[in-house]
Amino acid sequence: MGEMMKAAGYATFFAGKWHLGPEGFWPENQGYDINMGGVDRGGPYGPGKYFTPYNNPRLPDGPPGEHLPDRLATETCKFIEANKSKPFFACYSFYDVHTPLNARADLTAKYEAKRQKLGLEAKWGREEFRDVRLVQEHAVYAAMVEAMDLAVGKILVKLDELDLAKNTLIIFTSDNGGLSTSEGSPTSNLPLRGGKGWLYEGGIREPLLVRWPTVVKAGQTIDTPVCSPDYFATLLDVAGGKTTTKLDGVSLRLLLEGKGDLPERSLCWHYPHYGNQGGAPGAAIRRGDWKLIQWFERPDAPELYNLREDLSEAKNLATQQPERVKTLLAELQAWQTEVGALMPVKNTAYDPSKPDGRMAANPAKGAKKKK
Repeated sequence: MGEMMKAAGYATFFAGKWHLGPEGFWPENQGYDINMGGVDRGGPYGPGKYFTPYNNPRLPDGPPGEHLPDRLATETCKFIEANKSKPFFACYSFYDVHTPLNARADLTAKYEAKRQKLGLEAKWGREEFRDVRLVQEHAVYAAMVEAMDLAVGKILVKLDELDLAKNTLIIFTSDNGGLSTSEGSPTSNLPLRGGKGWLYEGGIREPLLVRWPTVVKAGQTIDTPVCSPDYFATLLDVAGGKTTTKLDGVSLRLLLEGKGDLPERSLCWHYPHYGNQGGAPGAAIRRGDWKLIQWFERPDAPELYNLREDLSEAKNLATQQPERVKTLLAELQAWQTEVGALMPVKNTAYDPSKPDGRMAANPAKGAKKKK
């Protein structure tokens, strides 16, 4: 995306989490003029975690007490101001909200007080081998969310100050659902099932906010399902860019402009490995209201849900709808072939006597023994 936008004549800037390979494959090697904090790490694992010192080779340390999301927002604002007279593309990939769970003390205290005032207590359910949080009452996580919101607000204020807001397209989204089954399980995604690392809606249904005042009507809700590959296609369209790569997504421009809907299509997800959140290798396809999950461990046990009637994916209709399962599975497998999706292979060194990595302790109850 950085290369495409740069070739289209845009100044390009990246801030935050990259996590896409070793040095030599960082943002500055992928079309971005400026890289603030994008390295091989998946989180802020320096001595100060979300506070300076960062020990990040692409982000100089700031003064004592400096908070990472605010610092990266400041750097984004500097870039915008420096390029206010020409087209620019800024990608702020937040380290928040992500482990390590670490937040400003004042914001944590604010939400701890709110938790107590509301009388909220942790409650737990079960998602296969994992305990899953059922109540949003984690004060540190809430504080991290507010810090992210404040950073977004800082950038929006800068756009207003420079009189750039009206003609600036902003996309706010995420790459996975909230962490509910691992590493402290700091949030709940109810009424959605599961969370990060799972193919249920709690893992793959994301927030998506778009602001483009001269084009997008404010205050509307568009219920057409879209997917993250569509962002590249959309920016390619908006920026007048070029690419020789076959696009997996479609431009959302006409949809955003209110000039038409997208053609009917299926959306597919591929997750061919185990995750530390307890999920298993699999894939999913959604067409209309129907969603099929294909588990590579259990090829004879697909799951089928009607999301309009059963958003929480509580009633598996696969045995009642064998023809629909057959049709959706064939389409999903054809898509996997078309995109060259990598498939898992059997681990010949698997030792069933060792602990099962899909199992984990309930954070509130201590360790559980392997069954």
